[in-house]
Amino acid sequence: MAQGARGGDEQVTLAVTVLAGSVLALCGVVWFGGTLGVAVAGGGWRPPPFRLSTFFEIVSVGPSTAWPRSPAAAVVGTVAVTLVLAAIVVLVVRRFQGRGPHRNGLAGRKELAALLPKEAAAKARQLRPSLRDVTEVEPDDRGNLLGDLDPGGPELRSSYEDVELDLMAPRAGKSTGIAIPRVLRARGAVLLTSNKSDVYSVTRAAREQAGTVWTFDPQGIAHTPRLMWWDMLAECVTIENSRRMAGHFVASVNDDSAKKDFWISAAQNTLTALFLAASRSRSSVTDLLGWLADPADRAPIDLLKEVGLPAMAEQLQGTVLGAVETRDGIYETARQCVSCLLDPEIAAWVTPDPGLPRFDPHQHVLGNDTLYLLSKDGGGSAAGIIAGLADSTMRAGVVAAERMGGRLDPPMTAVLDEAANVCRISDLPDLYSHLGSRGINVVTLLQSYRQGSRVWGEAGMDALWSAATIKLLGAGLDDADFVEKVSKLVGQHDVKTYSTSRSRDGSSRSMSYRQEAIMPADKIRALPKGTALLLATGVRPALIRLRPWYKEPDAGPISAQAKAEVQAITERAAQKWHEQAPDMV
Repeated sequence: MAQGARGGDEQVTLAVTVLAGSVLALCGVVWFGGTLGVAVAGGGWRPPPFRLSTFFEIVSVGPSTAWPRSPAAAVVGTVAVTLVLAAIVVLVVRRFQGRGPHRNGLAGRKELAALLPKEAAAKARQLRPSLRDVTEVEPDDRGNLLGDLDPGGPELRSSYEDVELDLMAPRAGKSTGIAIPRVLRARGAVLLTSNKSDVYSVTRAAREQAGTVWTFDPQGIAHTPRLMWWDMLAECVTIENSRRMAGHFVASVNDDSAKKDFWISAAQNTLTALFLAASRSRSSVTDLLGWLADPADRAPIDLLKEVGLPAMAEQLQGTVLGAVETRDGIYETARQCVSCLLDPEIAAWVTPDPGLPRFDPHQHVLGNDTLYLLSKDGGGSAAGIIAGLADSTMRAGVVAAERMGGRLDPPMTAVLDEAANVCRISDLPDLYSHLGSRGINVVTLLQSYRQGSRVWGEAGMDALWSAATIKLLGAGLDDADFVEKVSKLVGQHDVKTYSTSRSRDGSSRSMSYRQEAIMPADKIRALPKGTALLLATGVRPALIRLRPWYKEPDAGPISAQAKAEVQAITERAAQKWHEQAPDMV
């Protein structure tokens, strides 16, 4: 028999079965409820015959045909009550069914117990000494809100030792459903990177009530005036720190940090030596740029020798005295890596200014302050500086956690939005393995798996994926190979298959099972906006609904503050435009 014909027969059979079952259930409720109503009214237990003609008479004539000499009101009222009770029973049954494995093969409440409110509160007490004597742990103290289990809830929260990787296409809810809620709900210090002002404009006023807001905006994303500075060179006092800082600038111009050619590697070595010389001698960014402009300048070599680093000085001298073509190629590559510092408006943010407060990462991680790191992407961006400051702040959190006995309390929240564009920390996959255990909750937001592979290489992105204990996969993932792999990770489940065969002697129907993907690749790609596939360590995948900030009960005041902030940004942008182009007004 043709497959299409078999499928049509199965659908007809199923429809007839559902209809017959529904009619039978309704008749049973009417039969039982009417008989019970008569008994309650004092007429005794006198059930009518349970046959189809009885119910036709009840519908056409009324309940008096089945229960003569009984009050119609008592019969109808009891039937109504019985229908309500039956509906309640159905809802309760469905509720308890949701506690087990989800009917489509995804995780249910029981399997996600570790992310539910009660277990999350218990976990928070274990991780945070300040909560051990608290009778009722506030929701946002329990962990990070991920969303609501689909369908019907409850809310799910990861612990503060989890580290998270979220992959979603543009306009799929990364900012409204993840970045903004995390910043608004954070209990400790906050760090946010972004190439847009949307998260900043919504959260700044609320975070100002929690502590000091530091806005590092060297390229005018939010057009904020410079009210702070960060001593970038002071972070380069050791060889390790200098190499890390040089690596951030190199990564900002290198598409794949896992693949460094000769010029990139040599430029990083040269920048390491120059950063170290400038830091130890308390030289300025201007001095650093001068050394790069003139490879024959011996000042950095002499300074390295004076501070007791002869090996580093000899290495730099070897580069300077090498073949002219090689030396010039290395220095030109290094100049390209730090070209953003040629812009005096950008350089001012990392140059000491006695008239403004200095941002100190080691103080920041101990309180409830907020650091916004805003930068454009593409050529000439300040991404190297942004990555350096973000890295310094997170490593300062590690140092503070060690002094506290192992973990920050309250925990620090680091939301690395647009990490592949403005915060290319080359060893971020390695940092993930222990940041969570230090009470530093990191959330990295990417547009796709391929975007991360382009920055950290295939091996690096695989390491980041493996190190993340929480992964959210949202709408618009178009990488066919990646989505197919995710489908395999979600797994398969048994599906009943019915087949009908016909012969001269009649027809017979049989049932069998076959394996089918729980979520085929096309369904993962077509996830609706606002939903995400949750992959948590040790738990079957689950489907959740994100909780956008504008749908929360306190969205009204926040929305008003956001509108005021957007208006202020617009006015600052217009003023800056008038100042830069007075002849065009």
